[in-house]
Amino acid sequence: MIQSINYAAIAPPLILAVVAGAVLLLDAFLPRGGRTTTALGFLTLAGVLAALAVVAAQALRGGRLATFCVPAGLNGGAGGAGGTPGTGGAAGAGSAGGAASSCSFVVDGVTLVFGAVVLCAAVVVVLLSMAQLADRTIPPGEWYFLLLCTLTGAVTLPASRDLIMLVVSLELVSLPVFALAALKRYDARGSEAALKLFLVSVISTAVMLFGVSLLYGVTGSVHLDRIAARLPVSASAFPRMYVDFVASGGAAADGPGQVPAGVLTVGVVLVLAGFAFKVAAVPFHFWAGDVYQGAPVPVAALLSVISKSAGFAGLILVLTTALAGQAGMWRPLVAVLAALTMTAGNLLALRQRHAVRLLAWSSVAQSGYILAPLGVAGRAAVSASIAYLAIYAAMNIGAFAVVMAVSRRAERNELDDYRGLAFRAPVPALALAFFLICLAGLPPGLAGMFAKIVVFREIVQGGAGWLAVVMAVNTVIGLYYYIGWTARLFAPVPATRPVTGPATGQVTVPATGPDEGDLVDRLAGRAPSPAVTVAIALGLAASVAFSIAPQLVLSVAG
Repeated sequence: MIQSINYAAIAPPLILAVVAGAVLLLDAFLPRGGRTTTALGFLTLAGVLAALAVVAAQALRGGRLATFCVPAGLNGGAGGAGGTPGTGGAAGAGSAGGAASSCSFVVDGVTLVFGAVVLCAAVVVVLLSMAQLADRTIPPGEWYFLLLCTLTGAVTLPASRDLIMLVVSLELVSLPVFALAALKRYDARGSEAALKLFLVSVISTAVMLFGVSLLYGVTGSVHLDRIAARLPVSASAFPRMYVDFVASGGAAADGPGQVPAGVLTVGVVLVLAGFAFKVAAVPFHFWAGDVYQGAPVPVAALLSVISKSAGFAGLILVLTTALAGQAGMWRPLVAVLAALTMTAGNLLALRQRHAVRLLAWSSVAQSGYILAPLGVAGRAAVSASIAYLAIYAAMNIGAFAVVMAVSRRAERNELDDYRGLAFRAPVPALALAFFLICLAGLPPGLAGMFAKIVVFREIVQGGAGWLAVVMAVNTVIGLYYYIGWTARLFAPVPATRPVTGPATGQVTVPATGPDEGDLVDRLAGRAPSPAVTVAIALGLAASVAFSIAPQLVLSVAG
């Protein structure tokens, strides 16, 4: 069989892969220096913008694009009769042959939304990378190459419709991040973060591969639609000892086969656990704080938005496409995971004094909110989760941009370093305040409020009242640290600090050393770099747009 390829479907990841190769080649032949670093940064940015333009063109074109399709007559054909070899391109055009085929790469509404979220966040990450590489402690060619590889995997994963492509895409997202976290020279924290992330990712991949192998063994197929067709519909969380499934040959004359339900259950649980590692859901969240703090800020932003988006894309595809008939089995597990994740993330964030660590545990809590609609598996559950993820991405990537600006001048990057920022740098301070208010779900941050209302409504309509109560309590807990950080931005910086003497008790002396007074001197009159300023502006524009017209996210996701 000669299979045609629909290049219009695979154009975004293909552009990113080609630009990654070009960056690596140019870095090998161009002389080292600031101009080369800048040129590689702009080339990377151009590649991301080109891929984003293609995604926008695919959205305007409408319809379904697909490629790498297997006709229904091959491998059992759960999708029905019909289809001929070599219809990959035809499937992309939405022909009848494509309708009867199982395709490994599909571009639909969900794919486009995830692709747009990933690439818009990637623009900000590239801008932050330009500022990060300005100190020349990180080799630019390797950095941008690895970043583009991660983006290639993140764009490919939402379009993946078979288990093999899902796993390969997910690893393409994860593997380059290890090196990105450790690329900064003589940075022990970065090396530690890379090692922890590597160990966690290896474990999660092994767990997921075991679960994937069990699903393949039960159904005899790797395509998500064929897995769904060969598994029974079960509304019970505790299936009977044996379940019927269509034999791997797929012929009606063979009749149904039987397999122990425990094999299917273990496969579903292991796949769910593997994705839980990727999105930092409880109890697989313990790596987030140390990795976010130890990695460079652009890598932390990448993990918080791009990597998380890719993980949720894979999880949503597997649960709602391949395992839709087993919702009675995985729905209670996802609901419990969501409740535990939002609770643990918020409680851990309460104790943080470091800005990046607070955002790390905050992102864990946000993962719980994104998981919550899937825990009820209602009709609009996927739309609610995707809408929350898109709005969260805009708010969180903007917050990381401001943190990047402050971290370039305050190495500790603790919450006290933000005290009085509104008097020294009003624009970044006001932007950060808006991002934090959005994350808290308070006016005028209507984007965050809308996202929480959509999730809360879906939970209530799904009948999970206990989960709605848990979410409401956690929303109140989140207000404490978001408002506390916001208040620091507008708090005056004391000119003196108390010091305890041996005989005189407390006296006041000028603030010197690494305290607030010294920080004021270092921050006064110093604006963020142009790249970081543009990144902050983009995050702010997206958050304001979602606050004004939040319905656009749901209409696209639906």
